[in-house]
Parts: sequence; C-alpha cells; structure tokens
Amino acid sequence: MAKFSFKKTVLKFHQILGLVTGIVVFIVSITGCLWVFKDEIESLYVEPFIVVEKDGEMITATQAQNLAKEVFPNKHVHGTIFGQPNEALDVIFYELDPEFYQSVFLNPYTGEILGLKDHFSGFFAFVLKGHVRLWLPAEIGEQVVSISVFLFMFILVSGLILWWPKKRKHFRQRLKFDWKATTKWKRKNFDLHAVLGFYVYILGFILAFTGSIMAFDWMYSSVYKGIGGEKTAMFYIPNNKTEKDPAETNAPPIDRLISRLRREDPTALNYEIHYPYADSVSIYVEVAKTDGLYYENDYRYFDQTTLEEIETEGIYGKYGDAKLADKLIRMNYDIHVGAIGGIFGKIIAFLSSLVVASLPVTGVLLWYGRKYKRKNSVSSPLSSRVS
Repeated sequence: MAKFSFKKTVLKFHQILGLVTGIVVFIVSITGCLWVFKDEIESLYVEPFIVVEKDGEMITATQAQNLAKEVFPNKHVHGTIFGQPNEALDVIFYELDPEFYQSVFLNPYTGEILGLKDHFSGFFAFVLKGHVRLWLPAEIGEQVVSISVFLFMFILVSGLILWWPKKRKHFRQRLKFDWKATTKWKRKNFDLHAVLGFYVYILGFILAFTGSIMAFDWMYSSVYKGIGGEKTAMFYIPNNKTEKDPAETNAPPIDRLISRLRREDPTALNYEIHYPYADSVSIYVEVAKTDGLYYENDYRYFDQTTLEEIETEGIYGKYGDAKLADKLIRMNYDIHVGAIGGIFGKIIAFLSSLVVASLPVTGVLLWYGRKYKRKNSVSSPLSSRVS
C-alpha cells in the first residue's frame, strides 16, 4: 500500500510539472533540433566573403576598427576576427541594451567594405530567440525557459520512477512497442511516452543539465567546484600590469598582436582581437583551434602598453594549461549541442531533442485521456448503477 501511495504522489508531481512546463519544453526542444545543424545548413546558402590572397601587409586592428566605425559611427566595436589570408576581416559590433549585433566584413589588404551581416535577423536568429527566451522580452523569457528546463530534470526523474516495473519479468515489456492490429491509440500513445521517454532519459537529462549550467550562475559555479575546480568560475579579463600613457602617439601596440599570434600559433583557424573597453584592462584575444568546437580555444590576455602576456584568474585561459575541471566545464556548450561528438554527436543531439519535444505532447494526451475517461465514468448512468 505504501509503494502504491508513493507512486501515486510521484504521478501527481509528474503531471503538474509536465503541464506547467510542457509548452516551454516543446518549444525549446524543437528550436534546439534546428540549432544543432545551424552551421551545416547555413553553409548551403550563405556565401563566405573570400578575397584574393596577397603578399602585402594586412590592415591593422586599429585601421579595421576605424573603417568599420564609418558604417556604424555610434556603435561599439566589440572585436575583429582575423582569419586565413583569403578570408575577409569580420569586425563585430555588439551592444546589449538596446540589442545590436552586426558584422562589417572588410578586405584585409585594402580595407574595402565587402558586406554586412545582422546577427539578430534571419531564420536562425529567430530560432535562437525562441530557444533561449520564447520570443519574449529577455528579462521574462530567459527566466521562464531557465526554470522550465531546470524543472524538466525532475520530470525525467519522476518519469523513470513511474516507468520502473514492480517485477523484474516486466522489464522487457517496458522496453519495446508491443503493438498489434487491435492495439488502440491510447495504448500506442502511452508506449510512445513511456518507452521513448526511457530511451531518451539519459540524453534528455544531459541536455537539460548542460542547459541549466548555462542558465544559472550558481549552478555553473557549483558544478565547477563539485568536479574539483579551483579557479574563479567566470570569464575574467585581467587588468594591465602597466599604466597606458595617454600622450603616446606611436602606433598602438595592439596592431602588432596579429603578426605575433600568427608566428606563435600558425595552425589556428582565426584570431579574434577584442578592443579594451577601458585603459586599465588588458587586450583579450580568442584563438580558435577547431572548426565547430569552442572548448579547445585559447583565451589570451596582453598588456595594452607592453604586450606582456597576463594570466587570468578565471577558467578561460590557454586550453593546454587548463586542469581537468576547467576543461570539463568549458566543454559544456559543445556537449549541449552535440558538437563534442562531431557530426555523429550532432545527430544524437538532434534525435534526442526531437524525442524530448514529443514527450509533452504524448504526456498531455495521456493526462487528458485519463481525465476525460474519469469524467465519463462518473457521469455515466451505468457506472452509477454498478457502484
């Protein structure tokens, strides 16, 4: 009797959380499916800005900043990506409030403007806004999504408790679709919810868990410390070691960084220089190592005056110097989108998200079917006579 009461309580808990978060989980999962293959899909119709490689010097970081500012004179230049010798420079403008995220592409040899890109427009921008905030204002939508995804982990755990059979001999029955020509749609719907839910349990939990780590700073920090992390669980740009001389008229030291980085790390895909937002902070550079992955990138910091390299107190430094806990937490996004496993990993993430999206649908149908059946049985004259 106690076990029955426990499962009844778990079922109620499962139903309530499922009904509250169902529509959010459905939207987040469907948009997640689409986002997984963003790079592959965009490569089919987005033409990269390719230039003719030349022997001459490329324009400097400061020149790129000034040329791009002519397009958006009142906006903040976040950084410039210096790619391969035949790739255009990508000068990135980014502001949080009001939202502004655009790129100006320049010929790296002549400074000619080759094109613009609004990162907040287009199909995948629409998909991302749905995924992280349900197309609502950020301050509302992000909270709704974060809480719903966090609660989804408890839904999965309660679902596993409900799925677990009392007797070992019933396990095999719970693991497959035993459909016949006479099997009614309600039974098929139950199997779609229970059987698929079991098979996607671990992967669905990983998706929700990694999503929650990105959503909640307290969870990010707790997980990092829990796996043995010792540094500050945040992105931290250190200050300069020397004071910048405001009267200095020579070429800015930042303009010498790209040639230095190419010598020190010639196999990198690209180098993204971020312009310091104040004279007191160091120059932050992100060095991309592997196409489609982020956790292996090097994050390097240089004094604005001397270009002396400075160590960061945060977890985002050189990947080769990172400890195991630092590497694991840096993998979080790549795990979340399946990129950690290459194209095979992305396929798994896609299929897992698709199955997860089906669970709220089959779950609501189960709940409605049971509720509708109870109402009919209670109101039926036949049931009254039987009782």
